[in-house]
Amino acid sequence: MRRSLAIVALAVTSMVALAFLVPLAMVVQQLAEDRALVEAERQASALTPVLAITDDTAQLRRALASTQFGTDVRLAVHVPNREPLGTTHVSEGQLATVVSESRAVTLDTGDGRVYLQPIALAPGRTAVVEAYVAERELSRGVVQAWLALSGVAVCLVLGSVLVADRLGARVVRSASDLAGGAAAMGRGDLSARVPVSGPAELAAAGRAFNGMAERVAQLLAAERELVADLSHRLRTPLTALRLDAETLGSDSGAGRIRQAVRALEREVDEIIRTARRGLPEEGRETCDATEVVRDRLVFWSALADDQDRTWSLRGAHRPAPVPLGRAELTAALDALLGNVFRYTPEGTRFAVSLFHQAERVTIVVEDAGPGIADRGSALQRGSSGAGSTGLGMDIARRAAESTGGGLHVDRGPLGGARVQLRLGRSV
Repeated sequence: MRRSLAIVALAVTSMVALAFLVPLAMVVQQLAEDRALVEAERQASALTPVLAITDDTAQLRRALASTQFGTDVRLAVHVPNREPLGTTHVSEGQLATVVSESRAVTLDTGDGRVYLQPIALAPGRTAVVEAYVAERELSRGVVQAWLALSGVAVCLVLGSVLVADRLGARVVRSASDLAGGAAAMGRGDLSARVPVSGPAELAAAGRAFNGMAERVAQLLAAERELVADLSHRLRTPLTALRLDAETLGSDSGAGRIRQAVRALEREVDEIIRTARRGLPEEGRETCDATEVVRDRLVFWSALADDQDRTWSLRGAHRPAPVPLGRAELTAALDALLGNVFRYTPEGTRFAVSLFHQAERVTIVVEDAGPGIADRGSALQRGSSGAGSTGLGMDIARRAAESTGGGLHVDRGPLGGARVQLRLGRSV
């Protein structure tokens, strides 16, 4: 922006300067010519009194010598029937025209100008005084005047560019501060504020940004407190549920229920800690997708055995680091595996596969159930055709997109739904 403002100032001021400079240069040229011709007329008129008194050659020579043009051999006198006194630059025909018209004229000789002034000596006899102005005299001082005008124009242009640059620097500084504050807010720094400076519009934008930042910080703090409070309110029913689970006995079903209750307590605690902690720092958390997949299948396998579901795991033979926190990946996998148990009949087979690629890790969860009828609405947040909250698929999608990947739903080889969780790989 700063450079653009300087270029605009340069262009505008240059055009204005040229608009004045060209006419002034022409006026200076014309003034120089007029000054030279006026001087020639004055020099010629100096001989008028002498010719009015006498046309004696000796007297005329002395009169010529007393003038500046005569000394410079630029003045001549044409007396009828005599040789011209001085150096002439006109022809006989031109002299005859001046005598016949009886008026002063200025002629262009190619290398200068000649001023011819007729003077009546007697009835029928007219002398002509010739004053010659060389070409260099017609433009004397013009180059110096043009240089002076050009210097003034250059100074004006440079001054305008300097002023525009200073104003642009002020604008750019304010805009850069505003952009820096917005970038800091985008990185999760809720304390980012910008100095209120610059032109009135940018200062107003800075004040608006600071007000917005204050409001966002207040809303996020209130939201975190609300989530923490709501999560903490779950502790009472969870405690009662855990106490009831302890009285169920020691069979495998009771153990699974107690394990699920403990897992639910851990999730609630994690929600409270996350809400208190605020926004996570971007790019800091990573986990091993292979380890998370194995861990979650150990959890879900007990329920699968109870429901006579056969399952398989492929590709979990080597580490698969992904730029996603373990809690987020666990929530995404639980959402996908939970959908298998929730929306397919007992005894339905399912499979989990890991595919390792150079820049991506893909986790595929597929089943032999009826599949997903409306795949488009299945990925919409809050949309569900089975009476649930409709957040599970959206949780998985957002987790995948946070790593630069995505979520894809189609029909797999087992005949049912196939969900591909495509995650970016950590460097």
